[in-house]
Amino acid sequence: MPFIVNTDRDREEMLRSIGVASFDELIVDIPQEIRLQGALDLFPALSEQEVMKLLESLSSSNSNTAGFVSFLGGGAYDHFIPSAIKSIVSRSEFYTAYTPYQAEVSQGTLQAIYEYQSLMCRLYDMDVANASMYDGATALAEAVLMAMNVTGREQVVLAGGLNPNTFSVLKTYLEASGHGSILRNRLENGIGSIEGLKERMNGSVAAVVVQQPNFYGCLEEVDAIGAVAREHGALFIVSADPLSLGMLAAPGSYGADIAVGEGQPLGNHQNFGGPYLGIFTVRQPYVRKIPGRLVGMTKDRDGNDGFILTLQTREQHIRREKATSNICTNQALCALQAAVYLSLLGKQGLREVAGQSALKAHYLAGRIAALPGFSLKYGAPFFREFVIDTPIPASDIIDALLEKGIFAGYDLSASGESGLLVAVTEKRTREELDRFADLLAAF
Repeated sequence: MPFIVNTDRDREEMLRSIGVASFDELIVDIPQEIRLQGALDLFPALSEQEVMKLLESLSSSNSNTAGFVSFLGGGAYDHFIPSAIKSIVSRSEFYTAYTPYQAEVSQGTLQAIYEYQSLMCRLYDMDVANASMYDGATALAEAVLMAMNVTGREQVVLAGGLNPNTFSVLKTYLEASGHGSILRNRLENGIGSIEGLKERMNGSVAAVVVQQPNFYGCLEEVDAIGAVAREHGALFIVSADPLSLGMLAAPGSYGADIAVGEGQPLGNHQNFGGPYLGIFTVRQPYVRKIPGRLVGMTKDRDGNDGFILTLQTREQHIRREKATSNICTNQALCALQAAVYLSLLGKQGLREVAGQSALKAHYLAGRIAALPGFSLKYGAPFFREFVIDTPIPASDIIDALLEKGIFAGYDLSASGESGLLVAVTEKRTREELDRFADLLAAF
């Protein structure tokens, strides 16, 4: 984007047209304490060669999974990404696509999105998938708002262990939109209590939300949770890890009304936290309540297949009071990568990745649990992630193993809890798993 120079006269004319006397009056609603005070402390002017050298120097200070063995999880995972994905999505017709406003000149992008939607419906066993959301957290928050819209109720119950970052996004959404309260269930052995869930249900609950596997890697009792939601007339929302569905039952098979997820494990790099991909699927009766946009297939006047934006229930296209969301775009490139990933792996490949991740995670958990001073914090079944209690603070272990080229996991003290959350993917070798366990034995 080019730098556009505005003269003092230009700025004065724009402010006068807006109806304010000064720039400070324009931003009067922004508190003084968070405004920039003084000029930016920028580098002196540099040539292109000097800028590249500086940026490479700054980049080299990062530690990443290209050089480290990663057991980090908690929402972003170090899965293998086939090199063919980059070759395909780097094609100019995909890589330069932003969002398909004009269907007649966006057929390639629209078809890719349509294929992505079809794959998500099959993966989650749901009727309809939209063209994606920003990320898994916003997908869940939008799902809760949708449930409130459908039911006319104002409360949501979190049935199990939800990712704290996702909870923070949900809380912000509800506070900003003036909606109702969040009721949190108690946890027993790492999963939500069914009796506790029943105690929290009432006629004002719009939705029951469960993450599967949950934040601690444990498998929630989704059948029982869904039954409680239906008994009280609440919608059942499942946030399911898409890669886990290579092994676990799909949300649609146990009665989910809305199923969402974080699509990063499907061929998308961790990217230091984003951009990511929000998966959003629903049952057919709720298709007109779905946020974002939906791509459909039709026939042109010559009988050829064509792709169109079937539904766009957002503020840019319909009256604000009828809009389902103010989400203004979708993660088309990340969705394309997910579609290519699933197409390359196929059913058997997805099962293989999920199976290897689970088997290797259970192998490592067994080795760690046998170490003096270490133990598995929860006894509930898990997929590829588990929590261990450690003899010293988890942060000390993480710092020490960084020196050995290992990301040891996620310190749960950041969430006000104790323990080390360890994730294992198909990338981890037997040698890496054994070395990790041997290094832990020294603490």
